[in-house]
Amino acid sequence: MRAWLPDTRVTGPERATEGDIEGLNRVFAEAFTDRYRRDGLIGVRVPQLNPLVWRYALLDAGEGAMVWRDEQGDVAAFNVAHQAGAEGWMGPLAVRPDRQGSGVGKTVVRTAADWLIDRGVTTLGLETMPRTVENIGFYARLGFAPGFLTVTLTNEIATRGHPAPALLSKRSAAEKDSGVAAARGLVDDLALGVDFSREILLTAELGLGDTSLIESATGLDALAVWHSAPLADSRPRDEVRVLKLAARDDAAFEAAIAAVEAAAAKAGIRRIAIRCQSRYVEAFRRLIARGYRVRWTDLRMTYEGYPERHAAQGVLFSNWEI
Repeated sequence: MRAWLPDTRVTGPERATEGDIEGLNRVFAEAFTDRYRRDGLIGVRVPQLNPLVWRYALLDAGEGAMVWRDEQGDVAAFNVAHQAGAEGWMGPLAVRPDRQGSGVGKTVVRTAADWLIDRGVTTLGLETMPRTVENIGFYARLGFAPGFLTVTLTNEIATRGHPAPALLSKRSAAEKDSGVAAARGLVDDLALGVDFSREILLTAELGLGDTSLIESATGLDALAVWHSAPLADSRPRDEVRVLKLAARDDAAFEAAIAAVEAAAAKAGIRRIAIRCQSRYVEAFRRLIARGYRVRWTDLRMTYEGYPERHAAQGVLFSNWEI
């Protein structure tokens, strides 16, 4: 691993573990609250994340979960780099406000980028706030270029009148294995080499949510990996968030959304949040037609020579955040 260490007061990277979650949470909240303040949003206070969500992120990233420490051994910066087969992305990542402006941020991004490249990814990306020109310029100087938006849409659904949801968790062990294999094949058909198996398995293992499956006589037509565990610490379970979605065509996409809504209704949760990549214009229009409303946007940026790959047919949503 190649690493830049411009500031001798910060050492690393080390692999982040569950014992670091408190320190990661503190830096996360401080850094993003400071970012909003510098953008003029003085009253915004970013909450700490649910420790279970952190655990998911660290296990998903494995050795890509990197932490840098100050002279006292406290977390000064971190970057959680994920690999989904040929697709690599980093996030969340942050530098503690008192260590910003000294080159640590470049270290954090370049080290994770090198790690992902060494592991053979063909896509390398991240997401940032599109209004924050300072961030966009920072990543641009490191070799990243802006691409499509990720548009977060939400909808409040009725909790009655939905069919019984088809969930991976309701299957036998053998059927689960075949379901994960079918999911791997579906995603690979849409974008060669991309693999969501790790996210599917961890979601089930940690009880964060489930995977909705849409099948026909010819096999698996669509899937949606979703979490219902609260994203922020000490918040109620009031939202289902779709992290990954793959569909062979528009009809399968509609069926996948309906399946997520049915699963949410079964759990007594009304709000659905879907992060739609704006590359898929027809999918965006279909969500609007179903009553979904735009709530937030993030800018996807990719590293030079490692562009985002899109499905030539069908829909492939890959959330580059936890």
